[in-house]
Amino acid sequence: MRQRIQPTANESVSVRRILAIALPALLLLTGCSGAATTAASSSAASVPDSHAADLASVKVTAGANGAAPTVDFDKPLPVTAESMRVVSEGSGDTVTDGQMISLRFVALNGDDGTTLGDNYSEPAAQSYIADEQFKAQYPLVYDTFVGAKVGSSIAYAIPGTPASGGSTADPSADPSASADPSASADPSADANPSAEPSTPATPSQLVIYTIEAAKAAPKLLSQDEANKLDSDGSLPAVTFDDKGAPAVTIPKKDAPSDLVAKVLTEGTGDVVTASDTISANYTGWQWSDGAKFDSSYDSGAPVEFPLSNVIAGWTQGLTGQKVGSKVLLVIPSVLAYGDSASNAASGKPSGALVFVVEIVSKK
Repeated sequence: MRQRIQPTANESVSVRRILAIALPALLLLTGCSGAATTAASSSAASVPDSHAADLASVKVTAGANGAAPTVDFDKPLPVTAESMRVVSEGSGDTVTDGQMISLRFVALNGDDGTTLGDNYSEPAAQSYIADEQFKAQYPLVYDTFVGAKVGSSIAYAIPGTPASGGSTADPSADPSASADPSASADPSADANPSAEPSTPATPSQLVIYTIEAAKAAPKLLSQDEANKLDSDGSLPAVTFDDKGAPAVTIPKKDAPSDLVAKVLTEGTGDVVTASDTISANYTGWQWSDGAKFDSSYDSGAPVEFPLSNVIAGWTQGLTGQKVGSKVLLVIPSVLAYGDSASNAASGKPSGALVFVVEIVSKK
């Protein structure tokens, strides 16, 4: 449960990372669970070669009535490294740094063209913020998206991997040469503890992204702005039981489009920074149905974690708060776990989220 707000920050740049948020049900493409973290890179990321020529054969035909596009390409796809290419340019506005981009995509087996999955059937596209953190983690993807136009179709591919591991036995040896009919039938006698398990080969993988929209990313509202939303009945009402555990009543309206960090009770301790490790009590709910999905109060003890290694809404919303404060967070999906309907299968909430957080300590 707790790892839901503590995603792994160190992952390799590949389609597995890009799809980890957007399509966790595709196990072939997903290397980890995935909300993006907000740990800033201390140095500028270099942009690798796009290897666009490897994707020259890729052709995309738009689907009818919002369906996934048809994708044609030479099979097997001749990719030898992470590759990216704008296949067709859209006619919309140009994507700029810092914007929130909404993407539709279809993923395919690069060897035979079979479809691995897509998000065209979901009610909302998957969104990402093209900021410095995104640039540091995905330099080639950032460099391709920023400057592209809304409506563009973009191909992204990674090469397959060969089979590895398995038995270390010499295939040329005569299996009967050393057979001893009097030997014990102990199955562990011939076991080679140093032999690695066999890993099957994987095909190359191709994803076609279509930029559906680009707009200003959510901002952190001021306390005055948060209080105005509260007075308008646009924020959850918070109550606490006699043990201090919170409960919320979520209004029957759309969640705020910006990040809300409303101070319920201000503490008197030190100010929290984005690089601090904090100890906190919290409970989280989905805005859409009010379902509670995680709570430290269930275990009876606060949880400790680096604030640089949690979902972006936590890092942005709790930075600048004081130890001892109780804070209501209302987090847009792009700063949490996204809107994917497949989140439930991997145990993650989706859509806008609500948290009540008590900052117990920092170090």
